[in-house]
Amino acid sequence: MFIWDFVADTVLGQIFDWVYGKIVEFLGEFFSMMNGMGSELFEFVWVQAVVEFFRYFGWALYGVGLVVAVFEAALEYQSGRTTAIRDLALGSLKGFLAASLFTTVPVELYKLCIDLQGSLSSEIAGASHTEGISNMARAALGALNGYGVFIAIFLLILMGYSVIKIFFANLKRGGILLIQIAVGSLYLFSLPRGYADGFYSWCRQIAGLCLTAFLQTTILIAGLMVWNENMLLGCGLMLSASEIPRVAQQFGLETTTRANIMSAVYATQTIVNLTRNIAAAVK
Repeated sequence: MFIWDFVADTVLGQIFDWVYGKIVEFLGEFFSMMNGMGSELFEFVWVQAVVEFFRYFGWALYGVGLVVAVFEAALEYQSGRTTAIRDLALGSLKGFLAASLFTTVPVELYKLCIDLQGSLSSEIAGASHTEGISNMARAALGALNGYGVFIAIFLLILMGYSVIKIFFANLKRGGILLIQIAVGSLYLFSLPRGYADGFYSWCRQIAGLCLTAFLQTTILIAGLMVWNENMLLGCGLMLSASEIPRVAQQFGLETTTRANIMSAVYATQTIVNLTRNIAAAVK
């Protein structure tokens, strides 16, 4: 009987290890595919047309901002501010680089983060096959005996909640990137004039979005691996994956579009007011 229990435990452990490893690999590939769909969004013809429209719109705003910056620099130079020409040159160069790259660099950076996340998740999931006897069955039995059936069900619900939350976060990330590219064009009016704070904030949002795309799925897969050893600790790690945007925000990497839209509205109001003043002066 003892030999039978030992053999059964060994065989069941290996079966659980193989099945759980395949599940983790599937989830890693699935979430990598979901993140990849965000980058594949920019391969559609109509999305490329939208991006191209905002690229031309950004260049138009840059041109108008450059003309305004030249007049402002001339007035400041006549007032005795000798550094106005240097500031105009730096602002024009920053605006030219931003107008040339703001529709391509975010997409390429996002694709790079997705590729790195997919490779890392595959390596993490592949580590499950290095163990001889899985602790999955023992962890499940320990949950049933120690915590009770209701605690085990509760941990499974937490696991499903974490996976579903990350799933919807990955699903909408490509659309958020498209919105950020569209909003980024509005900052090109202010760059030649030397007002770069809004554009720097936009760059931090792009970095925060790519960082979140890389870390969320990676931490989720790592939590699934820990769940094989300790269900409660694994659930905590998986739940922490949804907190990555909030943690990034504390370090200045805002991952939502709220702050960007407010800054863009302010920039748009500035453009409208300036246009009204120029029209009044012409009349």
